[in-house]
Amino acid sequence: MSRTADVSHARPVLALFDFDGTITTRETLPDFLRFATPPRRLHVGRLLFALPVLAYKLKLLPVRALRSLLVGYAFRGLPRSAVEDAGRRFAATVLPALVRPEMQARLDAHRAQGDTIVVVSGGFDVYLAPWCDAQGLDLICSALESDGARLTGRYAGAQCVAGEKVRRVRERYDLAAYREVHAHGDTHEDHALLALAHVATYRGAAWPAHASA
Repeated sequence: MSRTADVSHARPVLALFDFDGTITTRETLPDFLRFATPPRRLHVGRLLFALPVLAYKLKLLPVRALRSLLVGYAFRGLPRSAVEDAGRRFAATVLPALVRPEMQARLDAHRAQGDTIVVVSGGFDVYLAPWCDAQGLDLICSALESDGARLTGRYAGAQCVAGEKVRRVRERYDLAAYREVHAHGDTHEDHALLALAHVATYRGAAWPAHASA
C-alpha cells in the first residue's frame, strides 16, 4: 500500500445523522411538547391547534410555520431552567425507547472506527444535548431563545433544517479533513445534507441522487 493510501485511510469519516425518524422511530418534537408543556396549557392547546394541524395535514400550512406556532405557544414565558430539566428527563426516560436498534448499531460502528459522528437535527438542544453527551456524539441543532431566565417562545436563530443543516456543518467542520462524508436522513428537509455526502442513506436505503462533497 502506498504512503498516500496509508494517509488517506488514517483520516476519519465524518458521519452525519438526522435524528427524528432516522435515529428514532418517529418525530420526537411532538413528544417533547407534550412532555414539557404545563398541563393546563397543553389541554387548551389541543383545542387551539386543531385547525392549524389540519391545515398542515392538508398542505396548506408549511411544517416550519407550524413548528414555530407550536413552540411559541408551548414555551413562551416558561423558565428556561424548567424546560432544560424537562429536556434532561426526556432524554433519559423517553428517547432510549425510540432509538432504532439498527441505527444505534451504525453509531456504534462509526465510534469503533474513530469517526467523527454528528447529530444534525431540527430538534432542540435541551433534550438532544443530554442524549448526545451520553453517546459521546457531536451535535448541531435548533435552540430556544431566552430573555433573561425565561423563554421567549421563539427559535434562537434559524430552524436547523434543509440548507441550514449544510451551512452549519460547513461552518463547524473542514470537510477536506475527512476521508469521506456519510449522511443519513428520512425527509425532504434532509436532502441538502444527503447531497453533501459521498455515501448517503435515505430511510435506510442508499440514496442515489447525491453528489460528492
